Amino acid sequence: MGAHRLVRRPWLYLIALVATLGLLSPAFPVTSVAQPPDVLAAASRVEPAVARIDTRIDYQRAIGVGAGIVLHPNGEVLTNFHVVQGADTITATVNGQPFPAELIGYNRRQDIAVLQLHGAAGLPVAPIGDSDSLAPGEPVVALGNANGTHAPLTRETGTVTEFGRTVTAEDTLTGSSEELSGLFEFAAPVRAGDSGGPVVNTAGEVVGITTAASVSFRMGPGGRGFAIPINDAMAIADQIRARVPSDSVHIGPPTLLGVGVRTAPLRTRPGVLIQDVLRGGPAEAAGLRSGDILIELDGTRLDSATTLAYTLDRHYPGDVVDLVWIDASGQTRTGKATLTAHL
Repeated sequence: MGAHRLVRRPWLYLIALVATLGLLSPAFPVTSVAQPPDVLAAASRVEPAVARIDTRIDYQRAIGVGAGIVLHPNGEVLTNFHVVQGADTITATVNGQPFPAELIGYNRRQDIAVLQLHGAAGLPVAPIGDSDSLAPGEPVVALGNANGTHAPLTRETGTVTEFGRTVTAEDTLTGSSEELSGLFEFAAPVRAGDSGGPVVNTAGEVVGITTAASVSFRMGPGGRGFAIPINDAMAIADQIRARVPSDSVHIGPPTLLGVGVRTAPLRTRPGVLIQDVLRGGPAEAAGLRSGDILIELDGTRLDSATTLAYTLDRHYPGDVVDLVWIDASGQTRTGKATLTAHL
């Protein structure tokens, strides 16, 4: 299948990769595709188990919204990683009750994260379906938080159109790009804030997680959404819930180096350009300064901001890593950084 290109929101986080796979807001309001009422009735089975997610990023004084799916009565919630990436504060609201939340773990490449809601008990759990049973033309409804936590859930109806879709997401700040593959496409005008929410079938079961939207919102009801099949999402979520780390799954909050970066401007030059250095952070202690080019971390050559993020995901707070960089005078320098957690 061909790749469908998206553009990310230009947020700057004080961790190595500063990308967001966010949904783009439409140029003007869109309306849902009319579907038989049974799919909306079926979605009512899932609505009580939808978490409204609000995030705050202190460094940027930025806020964000998204959605999630309650997996366990004790408050384990499945969502997209990009919904909570870089957040200093996460609040999840279920049936009108807000809970402080923390990140249990995530898979950056697959855009999956699991949260733990503190103080939660007896929450309704979403019925999980089988995404392998989906067929083209099948009606679905995407539930989300595009209107904000204090407004009714969005209920974007449509039909499944294609499988095995690949989405390329570009970060306008870092110049990096990533691909999410194995998605299914559905004809529904999902919007910013619907990320992480469930895609529900006519049996009232979650069959996918909304993760991206086309830029073709001018098509009105012809807008397209892209979802991670729930079978794929749950396999990753169960590994996170079991607290089993791997090369692709990071348990706990992202590891902090304390830099804002972008891919080096010259393609012939390796490394990432250091744009900002967190005062008192590991990078500053190691000697990095704004304008330096970081070319190696713990033996891994850095060819992009994305590579730096994936390399940091394999490390945990307290790890001491070797750094190699080129300073503003063109001299190659080395140092060590003791990584901390992004809290």
